[in-house]
Amino acid sequence: MQLQLYAKKIWLHRKPIDFRSSIDGLCSLVSEVVKQQPKDGLYLFFNRKRDKLKMLSWHKNGFVLCYKRLEKGFFNLKMNVDGVMEISAEEMSWLLAGLDWHKMREWKELNYDKFS
Repeated sequence: MQLQLYAKKIWLHRKPIDFRSSIDGLCSLVSEVVKQQPKDGLYLFFNRKRDKLKMLSWHKNGFVLCYKRLEKGFFNLKMNVDGVMEISAEEMSWLLAGLDWHKMREWKELNYDKFS
């Protein structure tokens, strides 16, 4: 499945949140704590155990809230500080796949002009 992104930027909230929060609570968090407009990007949030993730984004005429729960393991998030960090669509894809996206961003594709 290809995820179509309409958001200009993807922001990862770096501190676990109360997962009872829904669209209004997350919009309030983005506005009051992060000091950004909820419509301006796609926001990712995770729980304390790091086995659940929520995505909040604006799509044309309303907010979309997506929820992912890992059946085994946890999301590779080594953060517990205030604020947000911008990540790329590729990094978000690795994160959602359950990969260690910190290590994946160091991975470089090899290209060769000639093979022997």
